[in-house]
Amino acid sequence: MLARSSAKVFTYFIKLSNFKLLTLEDTNTRTLYPYCDNIWNSTRVLILLAFCLSFTFLIFMTLQFIDWLSIIAFFLISLIIGISVMKRAGSSAAEFFASSRNMPWWLLGISMVATTFSADTPNLVTDLVRQHGVAGNWLWWAFLLTGMVTVFIYAKLWRRSGVLTDVEFYELRYSGKLAAFLRGFRALYLGLFFNIIIMATVLLAGIKIGGVILGISPIKTVMLTSVIVVIYSMLGGLRGVLITDFIQFAIAMTGSVLAAYVVLNLPEVGGLENLLAHPLVRNKLSILPDFSDTSLLLTVFIIPLAVQWWSVWYPGAEPGGGGYVAQRILAAKDEKHAIAATLLYNFAHYALRPWPWIIVALASLVVFPDIDSLRTAFPHIPTELVKHDLAYPAMLTYLPPGLLGLVLASLIAAVMSTISTHLNWGASYVVNDFYKRFLKEDSSEREQVFVGRMTIVLLMILSAVFALFLSNALQAFNILLQIGAGTGLLFLLRWFWWRINAVSEIAAMVISFLVAIYFEMIHVRLGFSDLLEWQKLVTGVAITTAGWVIATLLTKPTDQKTLLEFYRKVSPGGPGWKKVLENAKLAGEDVESYLNQKWSVPAGLLSVFLGLVLIYSLLFATGFWLYSNTLPALISTTTAVAATYFFVQAMEIRKLISASLHKWAFLSSNFQICSS
Repeated sequence: MLARSSAKVFTYFIKLSNFKLLTLEDTNTRTLYPYCDNIWNSTRVLILLAFCLSFTFLIFMTLQFIDWLSIIAFFLISLIIGISVMKRAGSSAAEFFASSRNMPWWLLGISMVATTFSADTPNLVTDLVRQHGVAGNWLWWAFLLTGMVTVFIYAKLWRRSGVLTDVEFYELRYSGKLAAFLRGFRALYLGLFFNIIIMATVLLAGIKIGGVILGISPIKTVMLTSVIVVIYSMLGGLRGVLITDFIQFAIAMTGSVLAAYVVLNLPEVGGLENLLAHPLVRNKLSILPDFSDTSLLLTVFIIPLAVQWWSVWYPGAEPGGGGYVAQRILAAKDEKHAIAATLLYNFAHYALRPWPWIIVALASLVVFPDIDSLRTAFPHIPTELVKHDLAYPAMLTYLPPGLLGLVLASLIAAVMSTISTHLNWGASYVVNDFYKRFLKEDSSEREQVFVGRMTIVLLMILSAVFALFLSNALQAFNILLQIGAGTGLLFLLRWFWWRINAVSEIAAMVISFLVAIYFEMIHVRLGFSDLLEWQKLVTGVAITTAGWVIATLLTKPTDQKTLLEFYRKVSPGGPGWKKVLENAKLAGEDVESYLNQKWSVPAGLLSVFLGLVLIYSLLFATGFWLYSNTLPALISTTTAVAATYFFVQAMEIRKLISASLHKWAFLSSNFQICSS
C-alpha cells in the first residue's frame, strides 16, 4: 500500500514539474548566459531530488503512515507554490524581491508573523519559562514598543522612500563615497554574516526537533530542511514566500494549539488545574517578575523595557523597522496597506501566539523537571545540545499518531517560513545593494534574478554548516542582541535629525561589533569576572551610543542637496529638519509648505500608546483567564475593550481594513495573487 501510494505521488509530481518547467524554457531564458541553456532542466532535477531525498528520510523515521502523509503533503504544497509563481517571480528583480510592490496588507502581515514564528521561537520561550518563569518572556515582549512605533510612525516613511531594500536607504539619506561604502558593506554584513547567524539559530531548533522526535542526526535534519526550502525560495521569489507563509502560519498555529491541548491532558500533567497547582510550576506563573529578585527584575523586565527596545537592532524588531519587516512594508500597495500589515503582525505576534507555547513549557517542568531528566530521556542527543530549550520538542514526543505528523509538519512549516524569508531578504541585499550597485550596474533583470537564486543556495549552505556549532536558542539570541546593542537609537533618529550622517552609521556598526567581541571572547581572558547579560547590554549601548554621537558631531553632515531631496520624497517633518528647510529657503527653494507642515509624530505616539495598552491587555487577559484569576482577568479584558474602542477611532486605516474584509474572500484573493 505504501509503495503504491508513493508511486502515485512521484508520478503526479514528475508530471507537474515537467509541465510547469517546460513552459518556462523560452528563448530569453536560454540566451541569458552561454552556460545556462539547461538551467530549467537542472532545476527540475533539483526539485525531484529534493522530494526524493525528503521522502527517503521520512521512510526511515519512526512515524506512522498518517504522520508521513501530513508532512509529505506540506512539502508538496510548498514546492507547488514555488513552481506556480516561478515564471512571474523571474520576470524582474522588483518582482523577485518585492512582489512588484502590490501586495495586500493581510498577506504581508501574516507573512511577517509567520517569519517570526520559527521552530526556535517556542524553544526560546520554553528556555525562558523554565529558567525565569512566565515573566522571563518580557525579554521579547518588550519589543512590542518597537513594533508599535514602527506601525504608526515609520511604516509610512519606509513606503514613501520607494527603495527596494532598506539598505538602499543609505544612498537616499546620505551622500558621497561613505554612503556608497555603507550600503555595500551593510549589504554583506547583514545579508551574509548576520543573516547566517539567524538562519543557523532556526536550523538549530530543527536539529533538536529532528533528534528528539525522529531520532535522526543533525546533518540529516539540516539536509532535509535545507533542500526543500532552498528550492521553493529559488523558484518563487518573495511572492512564493508570502503565499507559502500564509499556509505555513495556519498550519503552525493549529499545531501549537493542539500540542498544548494534548500536553495538558497527559496523565503526568493531569489538566490545567493540576498543572497550575504543581509545586514546580506555582512559582513560575507570575506574568510580572518578582520585584524582590533584583537580578531577575533587571534582566527580564527593567532593562528590556527601559533600554533594550529602543537601543538594540534585532531581526523582526528593529527600531524604526528594517530587515524583512521593511521588505514587506516596501512590497505593500500603499502607505495604508503598509501600516495595516505591521499592525496585524504585532497583534498576532504578541497577543495571539505566546500562550500555547507557555502552557507546553510549564508542563515540561512536570515531565522533565531538570536538565538531567532530559539527558536521561534522550541519551542519543549530544550532551552539548541538551539545554532547557530541548524540553519543547521533548514534550511533543507524547503526541499520538496523526496529531504528531500534523504538529511536526507545523514545526517544519515554522522553520521553513523563517528560512525562506531570510534567504530572499539576504539575497536582495547581495543583488540590489552589492552586485548591481558595485559589480555590474548594467545587469539585466533576469541576470539579477539568477544571481539572487545562486545567492540563496550559498546562504543556505553556510547557515547549515554554522548551525552545527550552536548549542541553544538563548545563546544565539544574546549574541545577536549584543552585536546590535547601541545602534537602535540611531535608526530611530536618522529619519528626524538631519545631522546624522554615514559616519554615524559606520561608527555605530563597528563599535557595537567590537564591544560584542570583547565581552564574548576577551573580557574573561583578561582576568575580569564575567558580567551578566544585562550588564553587557547596557555597557554596550552606552559605549556605542556615545561613540556614534561623537562621530556625528565631529564629522561633516550630509550635503544640503541630498538632505533636501530626501525630505521632499519622505516628508518626515519635525524640528530636526528645521535648519535644512531654512537653508533651502535662503537659497531660493520653495519649501514654505514644508515649513508650515504639521508634524504627524505626536498623533502617531497617541496611537502607539493605545496600541500598547490594547495588545498588552489582551496578552494579560488571556493569561489571567487561564489562571482562573477572575478579577485581574476582568480588569484586563475591560481595559482591552476600552482600548480597542479608542484605538479604532484613532486609526487612519480602519476604513481600509473594513473594505478589505468585504472585498476579498480568501479563495478569490489567493487565486488572484497566485495568477500570473
